[in-house]
Amino acid sequence: MFIAQDNKSAVSSVPIPKVDLGFSIPTFAQVLTFLIRLFFVVAGLVALLYLLLGAFAWITSGGSKEAIDKAREKIQAALVGLILIFAVLAIVTVMENILSIGLGISRQIEFPQLIQKN
Repeated sequence: MFIAQDNKSAVSSVPIPKVDLGFSIPTFAQVLTFLIRLFFVVAGLVALLYLLLGAFAWITSGGSKEAIDKAREKIQAALVGLILIFAVLAIVTVMENILSIGLGISRQIEFPQLIQKN
């Protein structure tokens, strides 16, 4: 038993070499900021795609009243989606700048720290 304890203390005193990975591992705040921004980019692209699908449906409707109405509804839904996306982005950006906080749109997310590093 004494020998096993001695080996254990010898193993724990071995220094671990630092390895340079060539990049730094992002913090949780950086990852969350990236995901929020990615969400808005994807939402905008989906709304634009839906707008294009509505326009294509209108062009290929062949004069059918029902097909034109469905295409118009698609285009209206896509435009409302784009307006909502831009409105949310504008409101959050203004709030971030007025209150000097980071919510992930124009500034990086900031989490409060309970322990200050010296």
